Amino acid sequence: MLRHSLALLLALSACAPAGPAPVAPALEAEVRSIIRRAAGDTAEVSVAFRDLATGDSLLIDAHKPMHAASTMKVPVMLELFRRADAGELRMDEAVPVRNEFRSIADGSSYQLSRGDDGDTTLYARVGQAVPMRELVERMITRSSNLATNLLIDHAQPSRIATTLGGLGAGQIRVLRGVEDGPAFRAGMNNSATAYGLMRLMEAIAAGRAASPAATREMLAVLGRQEFREMIPAGLPAGVRSANKTGNITRIAHDAAVVFPQGREPYVLVVLTRGFVDADVAAATGRDISRAVYRAATARR
Repeated sequence: MLRHSLALLLALSACAPAGPAPVAPALEAEVRSIIRRAAGDTAEVSVAFRDLATGDSLLIDAHKPMHAASTMKVPVMLELFRRADAGELRMDEAVPVRNEFRSIADGSSYQLSRGDDGDTTLYARVGQAVPMRELVERMITRSSNLATNLLIDHAQPSRIATTLGGLGAGQIRVLRGVEDGPAFRAGMNNSATAYGLMRLMEAIAAGRAASPAATREMLAVLGRQEFREMIPAGLPAGVRSANKTGNITRIAHDAAVVFPQGREPYVLVVLTRGFVDADVAAATGRDISRAVYRAATARR
């Protein structure tokens, strides 16, 4: 199914409009109404939608930078697969597991907190070696912070930046690993916009970001995402999606490729900041996802 969907995507992307076309005004009005009701004057919501077949798009505050949270793990994954494509590393090579890292701000040593990590099982394997492919799986599907910090040095932030720029996703900045306190205090933070994440997910889905084999594998990993409370939860049962969330204090994000049955896929990104209640932020993402799905599939 994934191979068939990817082939369809590649064929359609060749004949899709070159630039984004505006989406139906009714959808924009509905999404703005959802945001207004949920966010009020205290929270912010950014939305970016792109139909990969028609080029239809919806951008609402989509160029507003926000803390990237765990969405930054997608560019890390992408760069590793690109380096594997180039023969510079092997996805099956063993990576020693450690819990000691150097701050990019001052070189000081820091460790990750097991209790703040979405995947705690990797900490029991400190001192062992784990295949890079397994670390990527944990970084994406369980949002493992430890796996991310082990991988980011292999991906290299400078190379990630070059890749993102070439894909039109330069509004995403990946500077450092997770829990680098000195860098955080110095303002050296990972950031993203809804537009930048949309361009990134679009490039992966359309097969422009890496080789066909790497694209299939990345979409499969994203499709095994275990945190599905936002965009996937707003879709009808059985509709496949490939997504990555990002959550920290008063930050809740989701970026997804959605594969409705019987039509071409689309990309949707919802970024939120300032919601005191994380459940309200998630519900806002679900409502936006539901509205976009209805609009996209109604235009068959």
